[in-house]
Order: sequence, then structure tokens, then C-alpha cells
Amino acid sequence: MALGFNKVDTATALGTIIGRMVSPSSELQTHDWLQNRTGLGELLGHDYGNTSLTRLYTVSDKLLKHQATLEYFLADREQTLFNLNRKIVLYDLTNTYFEGQCARNPKAKFGRSKEKRTDCPLVTLGMVLDGDGFPLSSQVFPGNASEPATLKLMLDELRDKDPFHQIKPVVIMDAGIASADNIVWLIEQDYHYLVVSREQHVKNPRDQKTPVAVRDTRDSNVVVYREVDQETGETRLYCHSEQKAKKEQGIRNRFHARLEEALEKLHTGLSKKGTLKKYDKILERIGRLREKHSRVAADYTINVIADDKKNKAIGIEWQRKPESDQKDKHCGVYCLRTNIPDWSEEQLWLTYTMLTEIEATFRSLKTELGLRPVYHKKEERVTGHLFITLLAYHLVHVLRYQLRLQDIHLSWESIRNRMSTQQRMTITLPTDNDTIIHLRTTSKAETRQKQIYTALNINPDPIGKVKTIVDMKPAVPTGAD
Repeated sequence: MALGFNKVDTATALGTIIGRMVSPSSELQTHDWLQNRTGLGELLGHDYGNTSLTRLYTVSDKLLKHQATLEYFLADREQTLFNLNRKIVLYDLTNTYFEGQCARNPKAKFGRSKEKRTDCPLVTLGMVLDGDGFPLSSQVFPGNASEPATLKLMLDELRDKDPFHQIKPVVIMDAGIASADNIVWLIEQDYHYLVVSREQHVKNPRDQKTPVAVRDTRDSNVVVYREVDQETGETRLYCHSEQKAKKEQGIRNRFHARLEEALEKLHTGLSKKGTLKKYDKILERIGRLREKHSRVAADYTINVIADDKKNKAIGIEWQRKPESDQKDKHCGVYCLRTNIPDWSEEQLWLTYTMLTEIEATFRSLKTELGLRPVYHKKEERVTGHLFITLLAYHLVHVLRYQLRLQDIHLSWESIRNRMSTQQRMTITLPTDNDTIIHLRTTSKAETRQKQIYTALNINPDPIGKVKTIVDMKPAVPTGAD
């Protein structure tokens, strides 16, 4: 084999990756699945009953050793198969947490957990995807990595690989990575970019004279307003999404309700026995409430009424500021920045929405393919676990991409659940002449399963029936009359 994999290594690698697709968990659970709960060995002509857990770890190390080569090969192969959009790349990061402290892993650091697991150390996975959601490159960073600091590393790595020999792609990223320094670097390196602006105060396109509707459906309405900076030539696209506005308004309403409920409880307690009444302590408690509800705390004027000596609080008054109504009106408003001079408003906005593809990728990696949590302690084992998950995602995305071309839009979990009822089974039949027939067969594919098989041009029963006859007659001793 080109990468030094023998037949057993290749079968083990396939088993590990497919196991992560079909029954995602730790390598220990994958080993159990391969030995006891799958007919994959029949498909591949390999007996996984003789495969040790140690070999799974050894193969994981070998896969990781050839990460760059494998990522290059897969990206090139996918491009050949589907003629993909490689003029646009999406970049983002996610993290996953450990079970345990992982004191010996230098990349295991406490940081901002996207799963709110602040009690666990993290590692961060950075990914570059093309415009169709296929991974091009990946890298593992410490759990406390600064998002903006990773961009240059990833794009330099992608440029060094240069599998497609194309012009530099348009880089799309969210506000967390789009720092001022990164924008300057992208310009210096002659990249075109489309990013979410970090600006706090942006114009509402509905207040402008010439807004443009880029989406107008029953479920979604988006209008934009374009403005060009005459000094830099950079375009700002101010956007308002009705759907996003409803979501943000709902969040604000919940925070308003929670803060007012807490203030009411604190105020009511001033007239009850055994509750907090000291003036300075009440001020401290309100300060903590403002910190806890920081999204909406600035919308309120809060006044604590004290007794004549200012020892005790006798009342709490609060009122919504008039400017909070403007913040409500600003829900759903955001700004995109780009140095692409000749794209239309609709083209810019539609390209930006590709970021949802990378968000879907991370959701799939975490929830459908067992990226989290990580049970390993050693750095190379951790990185290997993440890389196997990424290899599994390549296969999943190829399947889903082919299905979408046939107008079948299903999540991987839905596909997996739909296909899980078709089983490979053994029927045992004793006979009258002291023999037992073992018939290995496949259950008939259901209509919904046939739809998937047809779309992928796959035979629903590639192995067919296998009959084994076992003679149970007692052996005749040698030399007997």
C-alpha cells in the first residue's frame, strides 16, 4: 500500500472509520461493535473477531501520521467526483471537552466551552471547508486558543497544500475571527473576504431609502442596504432578517422577564421577616443581577430607596429606558464587510449564508459522529480521535451530497435510523439426517430503504445467501469394523 498499510491495517482503518459513522463512540466501543454487533466483516472479507483493541489504536496513529496526505487525497477525489465550488472557503472553530483533567496533554486547556462545560478542559478544532461543505484542511489547537490568531495558520497550510492550483479563494468567516488585524492581513495577502462585522452600531436597512429584498418568502424575509467606503473601497452590507429578529427578540424578552422577576422578588422580600434588607447588601445583590442579565441590564434604571439612616432598603423601583425600544427595533440587524467590488447584494448575502454549512458540519461532528466527549489522555490519541471523526464526516458528507442531488434531504441521523432495521442474520435449521444447515441471509429492504439504495446506486443485498452444512454424525474411529 502507498502509505504502508497492509491488508489488515486497511480493514482495521475502514472498520474504525465506518464504526464512527454507524455507532459513534470511543475506540473501545468501536472495538466491541466490530467484534459483536456488525456484519461489516462479511462485506470487507475480514474477520474482526481477531482484531485487537491495540491494533485500532495503532492504526489511529498511522492515519494521523498521514493526515496531510489523506486530506489532500480526499479533497482532490471529491473535487473530481462532484466538480465542487472551490472559489469560496469557509473557516471556523469549535471545541470539544475531555472526561478527566488530561494534565499530560499540553493542548488540554480551560476555555470558553460551546457546550457550557466550564468544568472540563478543552481542545479546539479549526476547519476550512469549501463552498459545498467538504473539508479541505483541519488543525487541532489548545482549548484556550484565540480564534483570530488561528486564521493565518490555517490559510497558510491550505496554500501550502494547493491541491487545486486555483486563484486564492474568497474567505468567509464570522465576527469572532474577523479581527482588524486579520482583515489587514487578508488584504496584504490579496485575499477577497466576506465577514461579519464587529461593529456595535450598524444601520437598519429598513430606515434607508433604497433597501433591497434578497429573500421574501412566507418563512423568511431579508432586506439589505449597501454602502461603499469611498476611502478603502470596502463594501458594507447592512442586513435585517425578520426570522433572526424574532429569535433575538424572544431572547431579549426572556432576559427582561427574568431580571424583572428577580427585582420583584428582591423588592417583595423587603417587607418580609428573615429576608435581606441591608441597604449596601441590596446594592450588591442588584449589581450581581446586572452582571447575570448583562444583555438587558442597561435597558433599566434601577433605584433603591433607603430609610433615613441608609441602613436598610425599604423599596426598589425600576423602569425601562426609552432607548430600549430602539434596541428591540434593532433585533435582526447585522453588517457584512467585504472587499469584493462587483458582487450584487443578493450574491453577497447568499454567499454569507454558506456559514450555516460549517455550523451544520460541527453539529454533525459533535452529535452524530461522536466527536465529544474525548476519553483519551495523550495528545496524539486525542488528535487521532478527532481525525477519525473527520474522516467519517468525509464519507457521510459524500453520501448526503449524492442524496441531495437526488432531492433527498436527510440528516445523517435520519439516514442511519432509516437504514438500521435492515439486518444480516443467521437462520439455523436442523435436519433428519444428523446435519444442521446455517443459512446466512439479509432481511428484505423496505420501501424507504430502497429509495436510499436506488439514489446511491447500491445493491440492497451485495452478499446474498450463504449456506453452511454442518455434519453432526459421530466420527467413526479409525480401524473400526
